[in-house]
Amino acid sequence: MCFQFLREKSTVYSAADPFAVSEYVNEHVGSHDLRLQKRGDTSTAGLAHRKFGGIDLCRLSYGRQARVVSEGLGDIYHLQFILQGHCEYVMRKESHSFSAGQLLVINPDDPIDLTYSDDCEKFIVRLPTSILQESCLENRWLRPLDGIRFAPIPYRFQELESLLYLLTLICQEAEGGMISPQLLGHYNRVIASKLMTMLQHNVSLEAPSLTTMSFERLEQYIEANIKQDISVEELAKQARMSTRSLYLLFEKHVKTTPKNYIRQKKLEAVYRSLMDPACRIANITAVALDYGFTHLGRFSESYREAFGLLPSESLKERHARLG
Repeated sequence: MCFQFLREKSTVYSAADPFAVSEYVNEHVGSHDLRLQKRGDTSTAGLAHRKFGGIDLCRLSYGRQARVVSEGLGDIYHLQFILQGHCEYVMRKESHSFSAGQLLVINPDDPIDLTYSDDCEKFIVRLPTSILQESCLENRWLRPLDGIRFAPIPYRFQELESLLYLLTLICQEAEGGMISPQLLGHYNRVIASKLMTMLQHNVSLEAPSLTTMSFERLEQYIEANIKQDISVEELAKQARMSTRSLYLLFEKHVKTTPKNYIRQKKLEAVYRSLMDPACRIANITAVALDYGFTHLGRFSESYREAFGLLPSESLKERHARLG
C-alpha cells in the first residue's frame, strides 16, 4: 500500500537542523525534549505540516538516531504512523517496538520516551481530546469519567486501510486550501468516529440503554446547574427514580456517588475558570463561593487532590500564560 501524506508544497523544513525542526514541533504539534544519540551532519531533518480544522497533520524525520521524551501531551492525542525505519517506545518501564507499516497511539497523559532510528520517518495526526469527546456525545457512546484511552499496541496498516485512505484525502484537502469551516468540522468528526470504531479503547460503543439515557440527562442537568446546590433527592426526581436506584445508576456509569460526582464537576469548573485567561475572576475565594464551596480549607485540599496543585498555583500559572 502506498499513501501520500503531505507533498512538497507543505514542506516547512528540508535538510535542516533537527533542533530547529524540534522547536517547530514543540510550538505546533506537541511539547517534547529532543536528544540526539550521536554526533553527525546537522542538516538532516525534514518536516511538512498542515492544520486542518482542529487537527494538525505532520510528516517528520530527524535523519539521525533521536530520542524524544515528554511528561505528557496535555489534552491531545498523537497518532504516529511509522512510514520508514523503526522506533522503541518505553512506557512504564516496558519497551514496545514499532516498525514501518505500524501505528502507535499516544494518550494525553502518557509519558513519552521514544527512540527513533536514523532512517525513521513518521506521519503524525495531532488530535485534541475535545474532538473525540464530541464524537462520543454525538454517537451516544459511553465515555469513562477519567477520559478516553487507546490501547498502546502496534496497529498494522493492513488493518487500517480505510483510515489511511481517509487521511490521504484529508491531506489533499488541507493542501488545496479551499474548504469551508463546516466541511472542516465534518471531516474532523468523521476522523474521530473512524478512530473510535477501528482502534481498541475503553469506550463502550453499545447502543445506549434507557438507564444510559437517564444518566446522560442527569449529566446535562448537573452541567446546566453546576453553580447551584444540587441535592441527591433533586437528582432522583429529575431521573424519576428512587434514591437507591440513583446511587446504583451512578455506580454503574461513573463508579462513584452522586454527591462525589457533583463535587468533582464543580472542582473541574473552578479549575477551568482559574486557568482560562479569558475568564474574569475577582479572586480564588469568589470563584470557590460561586460554585458552592463554603469551607475554603476543605476546598483547597479537594482541589489539590483532584489536580495535583493548589488553587493559588493554578492562578499563578494563568498569570504566567498572560505574560
